[in-house]
Amino acid sequence: MAQLLENLPAGLVWQGSHLARPPGGILPTGFPVLDAELPGGGWPAGALIELLAEHPGVGELSLLLPLMRKAGAERWIACIAPPLLPYAPALAAAGVPLQRLLLIQPASAAEALWAARQATASGACALVLAWLARPDTAALRRLQLAAEESATPLFLFRTRDMARHASPAPLRLALAPTTGGLRIDILKRRGPPAARPVLLSWRDDTAATNDACAGTARRLALVG
Repeated sequence: MAQLLENLPAGLVWQGSHLARPPGGILPTGFPVLDAELPGGGWPAGALIELLAEHPGVGELSLLLPLMRKAGAERWIACIAPPLLPYAPALAAAGVPLQRLLLIQPASAAEALWAARQATASGACALVLAWLARPDTAALRRLQLAAEESATPLFLFRTRDMARHASPAPLRLALAPTTGGLRIDILKRRGPPAARPVLLSWRDDTAATNDACAGTARRLALVG
């Protein structure tokens, strides 16, 4: 068996000690230090991605700003059931095309889940952001399947305590604010466990914030 593996072409064998490139495309996060820790070097283009935080407004939209700015120039960005309103002036100042932003507020948790799945499966959205009320494993699997089939990244925002529960999402990140930035703990990825957290600074020129939006980067969260 060892001899057989050695004779296979490079790239056909994935070793558990290496980061594995996810199926489908890769979307750069805009933060090189984060890309270096993600399989393939960025967000998986067709996957359910969980972002876990103690409460809304820790900087989760700042993290997605580079992707929103680029992807929104071509297709829709769907925001489903956000607990508070995104801060539109800061998003616009950062270059996110508000005319491409769909804000969907379903009347119930069941409708929110349905909307998230439909928006993801439609192929009309560059990315989908969803805040759902504790979907069960079966619902998460359906969301993951919709993301895979449509090659659409679905970002699911969940509370930090959900880290104790298993999930079919191939990428799970825990977020916590720091002074002028964000701490990211990689809870799950295809490959070896992360050895250390990723620390982002909104003032870092190598990050996604440019001169036009650096002053508002901290405010790119959810506000009342």
